[in-house]
Formats: sequence, C-alpha cells, structure tokens
Amino acid sequence: MADPQPAMMLPAELKHESIVLNTKPTASIQCTFAQGSTSQKGRSGLVVFLNGLMADKSTWLPVMAGIIRGNQGGGYPSLLAYDRFGQGLTDDRDPQDQGREPGYGHDVLDVAQDLHQIITQISEDKMKTTRERVPLIFVANSIGCVIARLYADSYPGSVAALLLLDSMMANSNFDWWPDPDSSDFNAEELPADVDIEILREQRAKFAAIFAPDVVNKEGLDRRNVAELLPHSDRPQLCGPGNRRPLITVVEHDPDWFASESLKSMGTPVSLTRKYSNPMWHGYNQGLLKISDPDLATGPIVAKNCGHFVQRDDPSLVVKELMLLLAKLQL
Repeated sequence: MADPQPAMMLPAELKHESIVLNTKPTASIQCTFAQGSTSQKGRSGLVVFLNGLMADKSTWLPVMAGIIRGNQGGGYPSLLAYDRFGQGLTDDRDPQDQGREPGYGHDVLDVAQDLHQIITQISEDKMKTTRERVPLIFVANSIGCVIARLYADSYPGSVAALLLLDSMMANSNFDWWPDPDSSDFNAEELPADVDIEILREQRAKFAAIFAPDVVNKEGLDRRNVAELLPHSDRPQLCGPGNRRPLITVVEHDPDWFASESLKSMGTPVSLTRKYSNPMWHGYNQGLLKISDPDLATGPIVAKNCGHFVQRDDPSLVVKELMLLLAKLQL
C-alpha cells in the first residue's frame, strides 16, 4: 500500500450534495459532483466512480481532485461519486427493502437501475442535456466493477470506457482454495507450510466474511451475482456508435496482497500465491475480452497496492483515467 494520503484541501469545484431519485422520492443519496466543461471537440462526458462494498465515495476524492488539478485551463468531463443506499454518508436505506427479507432487500441489478436514474437526473439537472447525449466513463473497484458491467450490458451504447480496479471475481463464491472434503483432494499439493487444519480455518474465515449470502451493511444481496455474470470474458459490451468501449484493467500487486492477507486474515503467503492470486489474474485477463483487443489495456499491476487501488495509489488511477479521456477526446 502507498503511504497514507495526507489530509488535503479539496478543489472548490467538488460539491457535496444530496440527490433524491424521482423513482424513490422518500430517500436521498449523498454524492460529490464537479461540473465539467465542453471539450475542444464540443463534447461533454460524465465520469462515474463506483464503490465496492467496503470503501465508500471518500476514497475517490483524491482521484477527482487529481483530475481537476491536472486539467486546469484544459477542461475536464463532469465527475460524480456517490454512496449507495445504506453506505458511507448515505444514511437512508433503499425504500425497496421495506417488507423484504432483512439483509437481502435489493441486488446489483437494482443498483444498476438506481445508477441509471442518477445519471439521467445528473445529465438533465446538472449538465443541462439528456442522458443519451452524455458518453459515460466508469471507474470502478471491487463489486463496483460488477455494477459497471451490468449497467453497460443493460444499457448498450451508453458506456464509452471502463477503468476496472481489482474487480470482484463475480463468478466466485470466494472459495479460492482446495476443498479438503472433496473426493479429488490431494493434501500433498498444498504448500509446505499449510496443513488441512490451516486450510479449513482459512476457508471458514473467508466464507464468514465474503460468501455471497453474508449480509452487509447496505443490504445488498449478492447471492445472484455469479448467476448474472458467470464468465469474466463475456458478454462483450457495446459502447457508443455501435463500437466496443475502451477498457483498462488494473489488478492488485500480488506480493503486496499476499502480505496484506497475512496481516488481516492470517492467510499464509504461500496459500495466496499458489491459489487466489493466479485465479484473480486469470479473471482479470478474461475481463479484457469484453471489448476488442485494440481497445483493451492490461492487466496493469498496481505496484504496492492491495484491493483498494484508488485508496492505495490515487495517482495511478488519475494517470490511467487521463489516458482514457485523451483517447475519447474528452
């Protein structure tokens, strides 16, 4: 992980606001927005930052500040970060959760629909245009990458570029390691410092925290994620003009992640290196295929970064986002 970010003065262009969705008028969502400018090509885009489960919109503020400060005089697209219902500064629960099974009130498709409404209202109320005229750029982390993919697939032609930061493996139940109860389990294949007892302990720890049926603070039901996105390399996405979107895939530093996992979960480094890191890398390689080869970049290793790349190295995220914006001429 990079050195902790010092307290910083945010640019005055960043405004902290609340938005009430026309589709859910009894609750509000907290967001941070910066009004962009029209590029020299006469275009105006919207960059939307999509949170994971365990890092709210505050982790995007250094990235948003970096985009603004790096483009003084040259213009930049509008920027939006927000906390979903029940997350971060958004205290209101999703009104849809009422009367449903506690902890499982809404799923990632519902979140994508809310995002669609947010983008519609921001386009009309802030950017004074229609959603259809605004090219979208998604910068996402963890389950935010799942939401980005589902949105782009649900609303073809709308997403011009995606910057995916250490995506959640949507088709995994976080069951990364061999099952000692499986008929084909071979204990001799385990790393030398890992025995069956350690293996069982790690499987139980991760299942208790990350399994899809574990309830989270915002009540986001993840039980159908693997069904919705069973593959990392498809479906292919359609961007504006009937072309594939640009995509950049960034992944955690495997050595740093192994060290972090040892500290936070007690996971032996050898276990992470042999199983979870190669599985995650393979998943990220698959993500590149949801666009065309000439439009895909990565996987880029975020040196000295764990899972929350935007927190650990916001300057890297700024750099990769700026490259995408340059390609889009925004």
